[in-house]
Amino acid sequence: MDVLSDVLKAVRLTGAVFFERHLHAPWVGESPPSAAIASMVMPEAEHVISFHAILSGSCWAGLAGSSDSSIRFNAGDIVIYPMGDANVLSSAQGMRGLPDLQDYARPKDRPLPIVTRLDNDSADYCHLVCGYFGCDARPFNPLLEALPRMLLSQMSAAVQGWLSSLLRLAAEEAGRGGAGSESLLARLAELMFVEVVRQYIIHLPEDSKGWLSGLKHRQVGHALRLIHGNPEKPWTLAELAREVGLSRSVFADRFAHYVGVSPMHYLGRWRMQLAVRHLATPGISVAQVGAEVGYESEAAFNRAFKKHVGVPPGSWRRGKSSPALE
Repeated sequence: MDVLSDVLKAVRLTGAVFFERHLHAPWVGESPPSAAIASMVMPEAEHVISFHAILSGSCWAGLAGSSDSSIRFNAGDIVIYPMGDANVLSSAQGMRGLPDLQDYARPKDRPLPIVTRLDNDSADYCHLVCGYFGCDARPFNPLLEALPRMLLSQMSAAVQGWLSSLLRLAAEEAGRGGAGSESLLARLAELMFVEVVRQYIIHLPEDSKGWLSGLKHRQVGHALRLIHGNPEKPWTLAELAREVGLSRSVFADRFAHYVGVSPMHYLGRWRMQLAVRHLATPGISVAQVGAEVGYESEAAFNRAFKKHVGVPPGSWRRGKSSPALE
């Protein structure tokens, strides 16, 4: 079981390349918090993540209002803001701008991306593509909880080169108005996100903690693969510990050290994430959803769902405006 792929599928990761910028210094672009523009850029998404990919030239990028976070970026670099923080891109360090929310309205008469060209006499050129990822944040997105506020690409030159080339070619195709170019850019953005996260995992220090570090750990990673591979199975702490070759106490301590919660708590939370996906399916009852994720009775599922999510599954379904079958 590929745990990362399983999570990305369950939290419904989607992507969109919204802007293509051709810029000559001096320039600055400040992006508002993603929550302020989510309804315009990705109205179907529960949580919105922003990203910028530098295809040519260089610039400075950082969190808005935090000069300490500003970092120089060069061609091939990618920066992602998993929490949707306001952020700034500029040709020189320390510049600030005032975002205009109307700039983020999705055009109705042409496909994305929105292309901007800022021409002047400067030879300092920067070519960017910027966009968004949408995903579920509730009831449980372990990846989102594990990522830093500002995620920087840490790729080899080879990986960086082919990904930048794909984005550049796709942007050129979009500029020509080719059929399907918007969807092509969206899929490439999703590929870019996965590759940045993969490289982030590879470069995590050996002594780091968190869910992503747990994926790398031999026993904890094995346990996560077992849980994600068969989440409806009535796992016990003893059985998981036996499968990974550790005593119950050592396994429980090691899992909590990396993942932050006990194995059984993690299993319960992950089942709830799967359950909300099933609850969005028309024609399936709450009892059937509970059975799908490993609960023998509707009452047991209701209790577990309310414990982890805060409301009963029927209330969650009604709140999401899905057809209810109680």
